[in-house]
Amino acid sequence: MYEVMTKPLPLANRTVFFVSDGTGITAETFGHSVLTQFPLRFRQVRLPFIDTIQKAHDATRKINEAFVSDGSKPIVFSTLVKAELSQVIRAANAKHMDLIQTFVEPLEQELNIKASHTIGGSHNTADSEEYKNRIEAINFSLAHDDGQSNKNLSAADVILVGVSRSGKTPTSLYLAMQYGIKAANYPLIPDDFERDKLPSGLLPYKSKIFGLTISADRLAAVRNERRPGSKYASLESCRYEINEAEKMMRREGIRWMSSTAKSIEEIAATILQEIKT
Repeated sequence: MYEVMTKPLPLANRTVFFVSDGTGITAETFGHSVLTQFPLRFRQVRLPFIDTIQKAHDATRKINEAFVSDGSKPIVFSTLVKAELSQVIRAANAKHMDLIQTFVEPLEQELNIKASHTIGGSHNTADSEEYKNRIEAINFSLAHDDGQSNKNLSAADVILVGVSRSGKTPTSLYLAMQYGIKAANYPLIPDDFERDKLPSGLLPYKSKIFGLTISADRLAAVRNERRPGSKYASLESCRYEINEAEKMMRREGIRWMSSTAKSIEEIAATILQEIKT
């Protein structure tokens, strides 16, 4: 069985399983949103591709083992479509959160139509226009990462700018993968600050630009992981670059936000809201 386990947190109060007949990303995303409402630590285990009875029994065994070792019921977030697989999992000694049963059955009644109950239905999109747009957006974002190219910037939906390691690349790729947004990104560097102007290649597309900034302490910590003890990672350099970048964005009328305490999802949601207005 394919199993992905996140690194256990110290003094975990409970074990949480994310069980799915697909990747498990939906169960995990929903589960994380719910779990953040509680001031507890959780040991988290993802069990994806549970698409046979045997795999379901194997998953049930793991859940029961966690019950014995923890001394408390594990919590199970499940997105199993087939009822027979779900029944096996529900036999485990755990608190079950069945997302399919919670939402699909009431919708069947409301819409007066039976759901297909097809495994992987949300992923059968390889030939869809939406899927093709996302692949195109990913290729675009990779080609325009870190200012690699000025080519076809007119096709960009958004151009992210900010100092090095402020979160531009992961945000660009997340926008491309999740929403099909063509996102280029450009680093603002000391040379730009000395010239006191944006990189010349960006000037024709100023209306597409969105800025990211970050706290100096956080930036220094991130950079020290990459280049320990370097001038690039020094707190002084980080403060200088951030101050100059923020001054430039204010002067140029560029919309921007701090990525310091924001998740990629939150940053992306803000950008999507901004580029729609």
